Amino acid sequence: MAPKPGLPEVGTPDAAALDARHGQLSALRVIELAVTELFPGAVAAVSSFGADSAVLLHLIAQVDRHLPIVFLDTGKHFEETLRYRDALADDFGLTDIRVIHPDAAALQRVDPGGRLHENDVEACCHVRKVEPMARGVEPFRAWFTGRKRHQAGTRAGLPVFEAVGPRVRINPLAQWTPADLDAYMRDHGLRENPLVAYGYLSIGCFPCTRPVVPGHDARSGRWAGQAKTECGIHLGGLEQSLSQERHHE
Repeated sequence: MAPKPGLPEVGTPDAAALDARHGQLSALRVIELAVTELFPGAVAAVSSFGADSAVLLHLIAQVDRHLPIVFLDTGKHFEETLRYRDALADDFGLTDIRVIHPDAAALQRVDPGGRLHENDVEACCHVRKVEPMARGVEPFRAWFTGRKRHQAGTRAGLPVFEAVGPRVRINPLAQWTPADLDAYMRDHGLRENPLVAYGYLSIGCFPCTRPVVPGHDARSGRWAGQAKTECGIHLGGLEQSLSQERHHE
């Protein structure tokens, strides 16, 4: 794929080498390093503006308030999440919130009634999350996420730097615990998503998100009752969609 206009031409980064060298740095230092040295002008952040999104966004704002923040509007968000997005952008002075929507033609084709989630959650996640997110991150060589190892068993081995094809996904908060997050939120007076007060510890689309049962991991309220813990954005589906984007260029 030809380089995007305005992006520096660099070779494919070795995510494993980056993780070995920088994976133990503080979250703030990881962000600083990625923004100023590793991927200058070619890194963004992806945020769901969910339960603890304020922590990563506050850290990013200390480094660069103008960093692109990619927000995926699936069309199925809680209204509280949308209001929270706007409130945090104001709180932190974030200037480049990029709202990505599902492809209208694809929705009309596979989910014209908006009820695909009732019988095929994988297909719903693909059309409303995976494919749009591939478009959202495609212009960048790397992006930050707020994923943490404690959130679910599937994330227990989460590295700070990981490869997604030729790109790098960066998880500065991978090592943070719930206590670390709570302390940071409290120490910096950060507002939380109002749904947290009602037991929503991982917040996605309203049809597929439930409050978390006490003692269960934070992701257990997502797709409750189904053998599903990830939408595909953080699995192979995103890399596949990015590959398809390249083939269409």
